[in-house]
Amino acid sequence: MKKILSIDGGGIRGIIPGMLLAALERRLKRISENPDAAIVDYFDFFAGTSTGGILTCLLLCPHEQDPSRPKYSAKEALDIYVTHGSDIFKAGFFRRLVAKFGLLSERYPSTTLEHVLESYFGEYKLSQLLKPCIITAYNIELRKTHFFRQQTAIVRGDPRDFYLRDVCRATSAAPTYFSVAEIYSMSGTRYPLLDGGVFAPNPSMSALVEVTKAFNQTKINDISILSLGTGRSRKAYDYEHFKESRAISIGPALIDIMMSGAAESSDFFLQQLYRSTGKAEQYIRIEPSSLHSIHEELDAASHNNIQKLIALGDRMVSENDELLSRIVKQLVADKENSLPKGPWRFLSSKG
Repeated sequence: MKKILSIDGGGIRGIIPGMLLAALERRLKRISENPDAAIVDYFDFFAGTSTGGILTCLLLCPHEQDPSRPKYSAKEALDIYVTHGSDIFKAGFFRRLVAKFGLLSERYPSTTLEHVLESYFGEYKLSQLLKPCIITAYNIELRKTHFFRQQTAIVRGDPRDFYLRDVCRATSAAPTYFSVAEIYSMSGTRYPLLDGGVFAPNPSMSALVEVTKAFNQTKINDISILSLGTGRSRKAYDYEHFKESRAISIGPALIDIMMSGAAESSDFFLQQLYRSTGKAEQYIRIEPSSLHSIHEELDAASHNNIQKLIALGDRMVSENDELLSRIVKQLVADKENSLPKGPWRFLSSKG
């Protein structure tokens, strides 16, 4: 059984899956009776978009003293939002004013985000991540999806390898919030990239395709997915307001609608796919069904709202206590019963 962990995009709402991941890792340590147990030990493949891409890179980043172990715990990955979220989504009065009237292409300067990413990832590269993964982005000049793949970076070398700080900058370059990310591969090729949430806010389906491609003989009933969302928006938009507003003023609303619709579609199709094989229990989706207790905007990173997001994440852990316990027990049992694995087939391919 191949196990996928997929984490949605959602800006500061990344606190929600971050809380779930921290709880999951605590339970893994307790049930396995291994204080060094980490999430990376229990999943075969990881997928992340935007804020989920940052979490994925944090979970898989190697420790400088022991490159076979993760540098950050799930709790430390969560702390990037709690500690730095307000600074990342901060704009001065003048910038807020001119952005309101459409005189700037993005709401926030990218410099703070870039400094935070550099402080966490330094010189680490995509090829150094501890497990195979995909991180999503979109190339605006080639008009095509772009997947950062650890496995491809290992096989193809510098042309497909990137600094992790650049991978995270690209996958989180949300339109209207941050400028397009202009990054370079280790061989110097230029990539102008947008947030992967423009096409895959929920990257679970992309991850499933990637794993089935990697294992030509693997059937869907040999793959399980744990998909963590950042909350399903139920916010209604007024028809008259939309009709009369300038395009720039409703840009964030359009981004919200597109991302919500795409995420819900992926979830629906995966539910139907697994039900059709009689393996509905192998696709697990955990996310809040309502965001009414918080300000749900991707950039709602005030201290007060961050505390509300932490409370919502804590409530999600409590509401899913039995499910999380089942997941952890199964993960620990599968790891104890698994045989040593050889290299993934696509690690020796030209993909």
